[in-house]
Amino acid sequence: MNKQVKQNSFLLKVILVSTFGGLLFGYDTGVINGALPYMSEALNLNSFTEGLVASSLLFGAALGAVFGGRLSDFNGRRKNILYLAVLFFIATLGCTLAPNVTVMVIFRFLLGVAVGGASVTVPTYLAEMSPAESRGRMVTQNELMIVSGQLLAFIFNAILGNTMGDNDHVWRYMLAIAALPAIFLFFGMIKMPESPRWLVSKRKNNDALRVLRQVREESRAKSELAEIKSAFVEKSEIKKVTLKDMAVPWVRRILFIGIGIAVVQQITGVNSIMYYGTEILKDAGFQTEAALIGNIANGVISVLATFVGIWLLGKVGRRPMLITGLIGTTTALLLIGIFSLTLEGSAALPYIVLALTVTFLAFQQGAISPVTWLMLSEIFPLRLRGLGMGITVFCLWMVNFFIGLMFPVLLDKVGLSTTFFIFVVLGLAAITFVKKFLPETKGLTLEQLELYFRNYKKEDEDNSNTLNQLNKMAK
Repeated sequence: MNKQVKQNSFLLKVILVSTFGGLLFGYDTGVINGALPYMSEALNLNSFTEGLVASSLLFGAALGAVFGGRLSDFNGRRKNILYLAVLFFIATLGCTLAPNVTVMVIFRFLLGVAVGGASVTVPTYLAEMSPAESRGRMVTQNELMIVSGQLLAFIFNAILGNTMGDNDHVWRYMLAIAALPAIFLFFGMIKMPESPRWLVSKRKNNDALRVLRQVREESRAKSELAEIKSAFVEKSEIKKVTLKDMAVPWVRRILFIGIGIAVVQQITGVNSIMYYGTEILKDAGFQTEAALIGNIANGVISVLATFVGIWLLGKVGRRPMLITGLIGTTTALLLIGIFSLTLEGSAALPYIVLALTVTFLAFQQGAISPVTWLMLSEIFPLRLRGLGMGITVFCLWMVNFFIGLMFPVLLDKVGLSTTFFIFVVLGLAAITFVKKFLPETKGLTLEQLELYFRNYKKEDEDNSNTLNQLNKMAK
């Protein structure tokens, strides 16, 4: 019993330390929300350069996701996270001290490379360290840390904005805070083990067994090592993974589903609220200081909803969660558009918009985001995981980049209501994709999921028989 408690305690430490990458991800994407109004004045930004400053991080994240996946395959998940911690620290200081728009965009881009690398490497590390039955709970801890980072950013933004709003450099203080978790991530990961699945991929089987013994019972550690080795050395269509291997039909289908999941998460418009929530509330009628405080509600509901999402992942399937979440977010956006159109100039409008953004985020963070990152970390087989995660998360960040770049321009040119009606149409397209193409992955080991994708037959679109068989095997 004592040994099991020790194993659980160590696993908890792995989660806590590695997900500081998620905390940085959240803080660095959320801090711009409150810093932008002050930064706009200090750096003379217009709607396009506002979008450029916010979205340059996202473009960097797209590239960071691609190279992060490949580097984590080459260097190892743990070492990659260490490098990312250093990059987070350097880029944060660069943004804090930026004297003009050009320097700001360059360091926001570098910060994005770190964010993108973390968005690939941390969920992969967690998925490969976790037991199959608690993989959903472990991987979504990273999502919890992302929204916690965003909440911290909103809280610090509100405190600094309301106490130091007259200070021309208040936005620099908002940005500088991110250096602290970067330091913690670096020193924490020094003491963490490497992923056992990555060690097997490098033929370091004894090291892999040693790591597994730290987080599993002896018999299970040995059987899991045998399963990982079997999955890795099995003859397959893919020898050395390159982009050419994406021509293999079952691999191409996984990639198609992965890209689809990534795009679905972004076209809900979630990050328009997370990056420009203060601007949206100002546009609806709040003053800057009040908008900063109101924005904390968005952060609080994101954290609470993520707790609910983690609990739900253990109870219900990925597919129904995602569909329910998309219906909820699309409805909330439709109502924002309608009320912005019919109640323009009303004193009640800012409060209605705030209530609806909170409702939107409850569905997004309680259902869509946890399922997104979990499924991206679990659908790719070991040989493909680094490259597959890299490509799909690259697509996620590129969609995020275009939304981040265009949102303030749309807000300026066509107004709040029309902007959100565009997202409603995209939401309907997302629901259609999930219903038609997304398989259920709950309860299956990473190796069983690979078997499912290999045995997929086009004529059986639901593939319910294969999934049912695998679920019985899992039990």
